[in-house]
Amino acid sequence: MPIYRLIDDLIFPPQDHAEEGGLLAVGGDLSPRRLLLAYSMGIFPWFSEEEPILWWTPDPRCILKPSELRISRSLAKELRRGRFHITFDQAFSNVIRACAQTPRKDGPGTWITADMLAAYELLHHLGYAHSVECWCEGCLVGGLYGISLGGCFFGESMFHLTPNASKVAFATLVRHLISLGYQLIDCQQSSSHLFSMGAREVARIEFFQLLEAAGVRPSTLPAKGAFPG
Repeated sequence: MPIYRLIDDLIFPPQDHAEEGGLLAVGGDLSPRRLLLAYSMGIFPWFSEEEPILWWTPDPRCILKPSELRISRSLAKELRRGRFHITFDQAFSNVIRACAQTPRKDGPGTWITADMLAAYELLHHLGYAHSVECWCEGCLVGGLYGISLGGCFFGESMFHLTPNASKVAFATLVRHLISLGYQLIDCQQSSSHLFSMGAREVARIEFFQLLEAAGVRPSTLPAKGAFPG
């Protein structure tokens, strides 16, 4: 299957033209309109500093229905302890930078390049990108960020500096999304951590059906979600 090179027009190839690993297209830009169109079509950018912009639509796709959230005994105990304070959209720049800088098991950082930082900070300013912050004794110790469209939250990245901080942030987010009537969380890539909290894999075609049911339609300016409420 050929990999499509994007032109200046805001167009993506059909998602079923993606290669086996989910890579659909290369090139284009990270303008708000292109990013919002991509997310509304179930496509997201993921690339390294030395690479061109790469656009992905994996099959299968990892998702979580908020109502299917699973809280382990240890996490429930942590939530009851109340040692963490959770906020929404209070420190977006700090969260996305921490996600980019926090060491990972497979390397020193993440795919969040300088261009990605600028692009998502602009989406935050426009009301589409949101953050969840986890504080302990006044210090930011964990959090996550993503895109909110219609009734879907597209999770991008999370970090923690203290054990359980990102789990508490995620669990609090999911509960908040339930209260706002959200129907879907796009987790993009699968992980044992997400599976333990109720996430599962669905075929790409089912993911698109879930997006539509959540009120997400292909558009360069899709409707914002109600997050953070």
